[in-house]
Amino acid sequence: MAPELGFDTIGNATLIAYDRGPVLATDPWLDGPAYFGSWWLSHEVPTEQRVQIEQAPYIFVSHGHPDHLSYPSLERLRDKKILVPDHHGGRIADQLRADGFDVRVLPDRHWVELSDRVRILAIGDPNQDGVLLVDIDGVLVVDANDASDRGWGSMVRKIVRQHPRSFLLALSGYGDADMINYFDADGERIVPAAAAKRPPGVAIQRRVEWFGVRWFVPFASMHRYRRTDSVWADAYTTPAHAHGDGFASTRAEILPAFIRYDCVRDIATPIAPPPSPSTVHDPEEFGDSWDEPLQPDDVRAIERYFGAIHTLGRHVDQVTFRVGGVDHNVTTGSGSNRSVRFETPRASLRKAVDWEIFDDLLIGNYMRTTLLGAWHGRDLSAHFTPYVAKYADNGRAKTPAGLRAYRAAYFRRAPFDMLRFDAAARSQALLTAQARAVRSIVREGSVAHRMGQRAYGFLKR
Repeated sequence: MAPELGFDTIGNATLIAYDRGPVLATDPWLDGPAYFGSWWLSHEVPTEQRVQIEQAPYIFVSHGHPDHLSYPSLERLRDKKILVPDHHGGRIADQLRADGFDVRVLPDRHWVELSDRVRILAIGDPNQDGVLLVDIDGVLVVDANDASDRGWGSMVRKIVRQHPRSFLLALSGYGDADMINYFDADGERIVPAAAAKRPPGVAIQRRVEWFGVRWFVPFASMHRYRRTDSVWADAYTTPAHAHGDGFASTRAEILPAFIRYDCVRDIATPIAPPPSPSTVHDPEEFGDSWDEPLQPDDVRAIERYFGAIHTLGRHVDQVTFRVGGVDHNVTTGSGSNRSVRFETPRASLRKAVDWEIFDDLLIGNYMRTTLLGAWHGRDLSAHFTPYVAKYADNGRAKTPAGLRAYRAAYFRRAPFDMLRFDAAARSQALLTAQARAVRSIVREGSVAHRMGQRAYGFLKR
């Protein structure tokens, strides 16, 4: 039986808040695939929680990734008020309204009453993620889902101090929930960092102790890879029981991923949903054939798509698509000495371009990515993904002027927080560059190398 006052965590990133019945459900992904059939839920959503979600008058959608914004799931919830953060560009709100949903954009960083004892505060993150604070009669739940602190952390920290009972719900794990399907120039797979399976609890402990929360719940991490061309990445997902590995805090506690918390009785009870079926699906079930070549209209669509993203030109000179064994090159800039090659099936590439959801193609981890040139790193995060997937696709900032306006909009919301974040980001970039320079002259495994690693870890923290 649901508590009179409390919450459940279930599915991938679904929080259900109760006040004499369900009031709010977040990011409902109830079943079926995401990322062109690549991701599936790791555990089923039990009937009881499905019913509670369907009875809640409010649904919150944090951001546009399909494991959070699940259109098939929302179709069952058309009678609800859909709440979204105030994302610059307004893409999610505009699209949902165009599709007939009743949408309310929440005022940024302001409390909104949903019931007598439930109120919420939403923060639109500059990386197009969304943070939600839920106050259930004095019990605070921080739903950070995929977001990392980009200037909002100090505000959340202050609010946490005002609540003796507080929870942080956030993405954690080995690190597969991003593009990790990289190959070198010789066609050999680059083993992802997630292969090391570093104990997630170490990073969780640092985070919860910094925020000052009492409890952590693993969240937004409950997926499996189920396409035959992405199932290789399933070895790097994090089992629900493993998030606490390495957690040794004496100030906070880590809880199971699926819980019911009763605010009146101050009791957290585990929920034990059954694991989802381990069926593996052929890409052709989702329209993808690796042998299908690009058609002339596809080429024009790809060129239009990247040609409109003017901000990419300073960072990447060329984007190559290898489709059906044939390469097609798109010139995006000159002078950066960086290019990238994507090998991917035609159908999902065309959908990603037409629907402007390129991040879905990256995170699906069946597309093979090769970085060529002076990337000074092994991923796309600095020079490609923000400009294409975050600022352009979701934020609608495709030109230098548009990007300046985008950044200014978030700066105006919290100027001091953003200044602190920018200063920390610059310090981190300088530290990383210095560490890279030292590694180039110090022999790996030497005493100097080990001392440098310890110093780098200390300064980074």
